[in-house]
Amino acid sequence: MSMKAVILIGGKGTRLRPFTIDTPKPLLPVLNRPFLHYQFEILKAHGIKDVVLCTSYQSEAFRRSLGTGAAQGLRLKYVVERDPLGTGGALKNAQALLAPGEPFLVLNGDVLNTLDITAFLKQHRKLRAAVTIALTRVKDPTLYGLVKTDDGGRIKEFIEKPSWDEIESNTINAGAYIFDPETLAHIPRGVPFSLERQLFPHLLSHEGRVFSFVSTGYWIDIGTIERYRQVHMDILAGQTPFSAAGRKTGRLLLGPGVKLGKDLSFGGGAGQVVLGSGVSVGDFARFSGSVCVGPRCSVGKGAWLSDCVVLEGTKIGDGARLERCVIGAGCRIGAQAALTENTALAGGSEVRSFSVL
Repeated sequence: MSMKAVILIGGKGTRLRPFTIDTPKPLLPVLNRPFLHYQFEILKAHGIKDVVLCTSYQSEAFRRSLGTGAAQGLRLKYVVERDPLGTGGALKNAQALLAPGEPFLVLNGDVLNTLDITAFLKQHRKLRAAVTIALTRVKDPTLYGLVKTDDGGRIKEFIEKPSWDEIESNTINAGAYIFDPETLAHIPRGVPFSLERQLFPHLLSHEGRVFSFVSTGYWIDIGTIERYRQVHMDILAGQTPFSAAGRKTGRLLLGPGVKLGKDLSFGGGAGQVVLGSGVSVGDFARFSGSVCVGPRCSVGKGAWLSDCVVLEGTKIGDGARLERCVIGAGCRIGAQAALTENTALAGGSEVRSFSVL
């Protein structure tokens, strides 16, 4: 497929603080590799190799991490916004890098969606749409923007965070679009402009051909701490087509150079435990559910980890207890400390022995 893709990655990720203070959200590790790598996998599966990255916040971090894209089998181009331009303004800023007359794909950089891009493009062309918006079904559409369509899939209305009495369906904007390039003429250059709040309503009010494509694959927005943890749990539970790297030993997936103590125990269902390169685990440590431990971490003797994510270089003391939490890089957690559900510990933090958070 020769279609180009644009990924919008200029946001500051404020809902994922403290982890996005040092690392842009699309580069946060998911099972010990940058989140964007999963989006790249989907693109390559559909033959897309030319990708434009629209950056603003910590733009140089993307170049350092991803380079030209050759290591991922892609050709990456970068567009930098000096001041944030919003989703529409960012797209207009990338216009010169898009092929004239050819539809292009747009993705939000904080959404993992196993979208059938081939079928998405086929429908877009068949309906001669100006824009086709991918939709996904959710259990609680009041948390998102609801999209109402007619029987032919043409979009009629957008309802931002609807109340239950406004809900007639459960399809929401999945954060993926196919544009005909002529549609960019409706976006002003060099000023903040929103696709969702300005361009799409404008097109509807002028009878523009805006259609929907309902994606039935896996979908998650990793924009909050809980959902960032959840995407790890979902992949390890086999709810996605993705998998973690590592040498499999029972419930363990081991990176290079992992050192395991004696008499480790596992409980709490059928989850997997990922231990990144150079991790050391003390004797009698316990794991429950699904756990991801980043490279060069150490887990103390008798520590207990349950359904949690620990980023690289963190040291966990003897007997410490971590449950349903996310721990930043380079932290120090003292002996017998307890970090409970929904704890989010910023990188470089220190928790003294016997503390409870």
